[in-house]
Amino acid sequence: MKLTNEEQSMLQGENGKAVQKAMQILATLGKIYHAECLIPVTSVQVAGVSYDNLGEAGLEFLEEMVEGGGKARVLSTLNPAGMDISNWEALGIDSTFAHNQQRVIDAYTRMGIIPSCTCTPYLAGNLPHFGEHIAWAESSAVCFANSVLGARTNRDGGPSALASALTGRTPAYGYHLEENRQPELTVHVTQPDFSPLSVNNTWWFGALGKAIGLRFEGNDEQKILYITGIHLATMEDLKAFSASLATYCGAALFHMHGITPEASSVPQPSIDIKVSDEEIEEASLSMQTASAADVDFISLGCPHLSINEISHLAKLLEEKKVVREFWITTARSTKEIADRAGYTKSIEASGAKLVADTCCVVAPIKNRFHAMATDSAKACYYGSSKNAQLTRFLPFEQVIQLALIPPDNEKNQ
Repeated sequence: MKLTNEEQSMLQGENGKAVQKAMQILATLGKIYHAECLIPVTSVQVAGVSYDNLGEAGLEFLEEMVEGGGKARVLSTLNPAGMDISNWEALGIDSTFAHNQQRVIDAYTRMGIIPSCTCTPYLAGNLPHFGEHIAWAESSAVCFANSVLGARTNRDGGPSALASALTGRTPAYGYHLEENRQPELTVHVTQPDFSPLSVNNTWWFGALGKAIGLRFEGNDEQKILYITGIHLATMEDLKAFSASLATYCGAALFHMHGITPEASSVPQPSIDIKVSDEEIEEASLSMQTASAADVDFISLGCPHLSINEISHLAKLLEEKKVVREFWITTARSTKEIADRAGYTKSIEASGAKLVADTCCVVAPIKNRFHAMATDSAKACYYGSSKNAQLTRFLPFEQVIQLALIPPDNEKNQ
């Protein structure tokens, strides 16, 4: 792999120990994937933020990079943390965990990485344009950036994304190269007739992502999909679909006819499959492992909610009272808009919690809740696999309705 003079100086330690370590990570990664060179990136999304995932070993690595003089060279933002940084006590977070989580945030901040703590950086100021090379490490954000925005990134890991932040480089392989962005399989679906203003459509897109994933279960070969049959998709729909497809199919890029920007410039593959309505329904039912009466935790915001979704939610909760633990998670910058618009007041008056910086996937909530209701297929996956929860997968508005009904009234459902 060819390095420029500047990159060689980084590798030789002339820019400090942290940059040297970062360049070693990238050089090794480049050799593994036979990259010919490194390329500049304009933004980074760093994963590995929740102390629940990092642990002390991960935190020590971050603090070593701080002590080695590491500083972000490009716009760099953070994935969600394990708690709301300013309101963790209201979520029942242990003070020891909160202390260690703050140490993680402080380490990243000292390196010049913006503590955005969101899985939707494109809604929080980190919005790359078409064709832009970036280095992102959040699976749903990677899929969204590649597919919906037309930016170029691999599905980086936490250490390699941090390395890119400190050097402004990434190896030129994978989805950074035009030839590796071509679709290999056409997937035909039939979209129901949706209202363009409905927030319930995200549920169907989540089920679709899992249905496609089930088609490839046990197949290690990841194919880039060209999807037809979708005539309407909002940003929120594509956010949900990207998260589900990345979770159940391992996808980092898809093309959607008439929807995503590269779909018109790539050939539609002749090899094709059809995902039927029955398969989508089956995928949805597979996430229904809890009865309504089982549910003791309700979560919306995986990925983090947009201000449009929060606005709709606030109207549905106005002058109502929730009767179950209900977390609504979003980026802090989005929550600040909700605060000013009065949405937060309506939501919190109902007893629900509008939460920034974290989500149900990375917060330390294992063994706290028995069963979760959500509209997120990704949240169902991690609720089951990581937190040992039963799940109830419902459209957005039905999730809210369930939050308002006492469990005793749902025993027969």
